[in-house]
Amino acid sequence: MNPSRFDDTGRTRATSDRLEVRRLTRANRLWGSNGVTFGPDGRLYVAQFLAGQISAVDPASGDIEVVVPLDGPVEAPDDLAFGADGSMYIADLTPGRVWRRGSGGEYTLVSDQVSVPNGITCVGDRLFVNEMKMNGRLMELFPDGGDPAVLTDGLALGNAMQLGPDGCLYYPQMMRNQVWRIPPDGGVPELVAEEVDDPVAVRFDRGGVLVVLSRGRAGLVTRIDLGTGARSVVATGVVGLDNAAFDHENRMFVSSFASGGIAEVHTDGRTRVVVPQGFDGPFGITVDLGGTVYAADHFRLASPDAAGHDGQEPGVVTHELMYAVHNVTADDGLLHLTSQLGDVRTHDPVSMTMRTRATGLDQPTGIAVAPDGALVVAETGAGRILRIDGTDTVGVLAEGLDHPLDIAFDGQGRCYVSDDRRGAVLRLEGGEAVVVADGLGEPQGLAVRGDELFTVEVAHRRLWAISLTTGGSRIDAEDLAVGLPPGITRTEPEPIPGVPGRPRQFAGLAVAPDGALLVSANGEGSVLRLDAPAE
Repeated sequence: MNPSRFDDTGRTRATSDRLEVRRLTRANRLWGSNGVTFGPDGRLYVAQFLAGQISAVDPASGDIEVVVPLDGPVEAPDDLAFGADGSMYIADLTPGRVWRRGSGGEYTLVSDQVSVPNGITCVGDRLFVNEMKMNGRLMELFPDGGDPAVLTDGLALGNAMQLGPDGCLYYPQMMRNQVWRIPPDGGVPELVAEEVDDPVAVRFDRGGVLVVLSRGRAGLVTRIDLGTGARSVVATGVVGLDNAAFDHENRMFVSSFASGGIAEVHTDGRTRVVVPQGFDGPFGITVDLGGTVYAADHFRLASPDAAGHDGQEPGVVTHELMYAVHNVTADDGLLHLTSQLGDVRTHDPVSMTMRTRATGLDQPTGIAVAPDGALVVAETGAGRILRIDGTDTVGVLAEGLDHPLDIAFDGQGRCYVSDDRRGAVLRLEGGEAVVVADGLGEPQGLAVRGDELFTVEVAHRRLWAISLTTGGSRIDAEDLAVGLPPGITRTEPEPIPGVPGRPRQFAGLAVAPDGALLVSANGEGSVLRLDAPAE
């Protein structure tokens, strides 16, 4: 069995004396996959922005080794490149840093003068980086010291770039659907191609053909002949393409920011899985009345696949690409979502429409539907519980809480809240918070089934059941793959306004129509189903 990103065993860790536990999806071995490049050792190095780590993948076996751990100095690596001396250069997007990792594993800060660094490439001993923002810059950095030299500015979101066969640097402008080039010594930028669908990466194959990746659901790859301008476009089906690298045999390997994994892509669009895709989180989770499981997976709304393929455990189906989606609840054919952008939205999966219900909130997380149809939201950063009615009017149900995370209602219409910092589950009564259970280790996901309330205790990786009639409690499952992997500790930085950040940790919980419990095993990238043993 393949090791997971949570531990080396790859097994379904969770144990229970009362319930049967099984995965609805395979564990995702990569925590998203962004920048990729081949290293001097022939392995494919993969930056994982969501995890804050970099792994090396054997393209033949799919074996993975963590090279830059997620509790190291690099916070949010989005792209990487190797210099002529074998040093690895890393674009650390969120804090605005560029690092050099020497062959001995030592780290040196190259620059902290780049805002949202993303595309990075080496030309011999020279290092170039661009910024993924409006009016971004493309510049040369000097690892031995000195201020950056700006080659050009005005980029509408730069990203993965590379030196072309003509000696120019080629780079995308994502928001303009264009590819540009500029000499590495500076000069006048030149438009190379326009009307390229959502270009996220510019690469050249071994024959000098320009290859452009698109970041949408179809996984489009566009090849452009620089001599004639002729184009060919294939759909790979890899949702959320991020980057690509070519090996010495001109084989193309691609990554996905939306679902991780690594795939080899042939020129006709066919793919070979090297590392299977899966959930980047998942975070919030819900089940509709038809039994469909939906998960908020930061970059998308997704569901477990119905069945495995080629002897593999089931994978994941992407419904929509959505940025920073963090929690979800199903309601009479609709899906209500919270976002780390501070939004609350309602999505209709049939008409594929989206309605914004509230904006400007401080870290909204938990969301549930009250008996009267209003949305109730935990505004985690503000310590408040909000009510959003049918006219999208926002009111305050309770305030002064420490760190409210999730929301659930019982059959009598009473509202419950988990507070991970307080280590408690609370019930709202007349705007006041009454303790239902305390002394818990970071309770997060919350759900009610009959007269029992369940919560995921992340600090101890357990599922607690609490009787709403007697107050008694029990542990229903242990060793859940939730939170950071064992032995890893780190402090999450405060979000920077306007800069993409890593998702906050949240292990969701839901009850299926048949009474089974579903847990977001966000430590390994899977969904767990826990139900009564078959008789």
